[in-house]
Amino acid sequence: MSLNGLTVVAFESRMATEITRLIERHGGRPLVAPALREIPLEGNPAAQEFGVRLMAGHVDLLVLLTGVGTTALFDALKTRYPWLSIVAALQRIAVIARGPKPLAALKAAGLNATLTVPEPNTWVDLISALDQHQPVKDLRVAVQEYGVSNLDLVQALEQRGAEVFPVPIYKWALPEDLGPIRHALNEIIARRVDMILITNAVQVDHVLRVLEQDEKAESFRMALKKTIVASIGPTASERLRRHNWPVHFEPSHPKIGILVKEASERALSFAGRKR
Repeated sequence: MSLNGLTVVAFESRMATEITRLIERHGGRPLVAPALREIPLEGNPAAQEFGVRLMAGHVDLLVLLTGVGTTALFDALKTRYPWLSIVAALQRIAVIARGPKPLAALKAAGLNATLTVPEPNTWVDLISALDQHQPVKDLRVAVQEYGVSNLDLVQALEQRGAEVFPVPIYKWALPEDLGPIRHALNEIIARRVDMILITNAVQVDHVLRVLEQDEKAESFRMALKKTIVASIGPTASERLRRHNWPVHFEPSHPKIGILVKEASERALSFAGRKR
């Protein structure tokens, strides 16, 4: 099966080149417009405060949410402490990896996870895995955050009696050049796009910000009635539904390669149904 010449929009940033090639390989016409720009937190005071707490023995559990954030956190700690001291401190606490990317970052640093969250790696899966592993009541829990704070996760930990210390590593902003996003959105509104791939929940927020700036939100929602929307997984789907976007498809595993492959396998049936 193939995308058979369908025009596919993606808002992926970090893997923009890879998703472009995947869409082409599966017979589609890619229109990739990155919607996110990562901004490191200058000086990273939260990471340094985490380091002070970790070295003093005032952290019981560390939740790692992303691979990039995990590596950035370790790099920030290494500016102030010897790496062997950091490793020793981390080995004294429980370390939770939300999925394969933070787990890979841990292994690259020569460390192991106490617990790895199973797919689809949502905050709900994380809490469920923790509930089965150990109670968090009265534990001091540090949460490595990414882009925006996951308030649902923080509140769920606090409701279970944990003392939560968020550790933001970077934040997301709109790209400095909005031209590619505006072009992609105009193509969607003009009904010249067949499928949209959403690979990150924050992409939805950023797209809506641009649409609202340009006063095109309603035109875009009308165009979605004739457009297939594929979401990489439950977290992105939850954000889509919150903003009343349709979700026509999720892949069997929340990975970009599988998303494109399985979307191509179902593209023709989706396209016929939309027509």
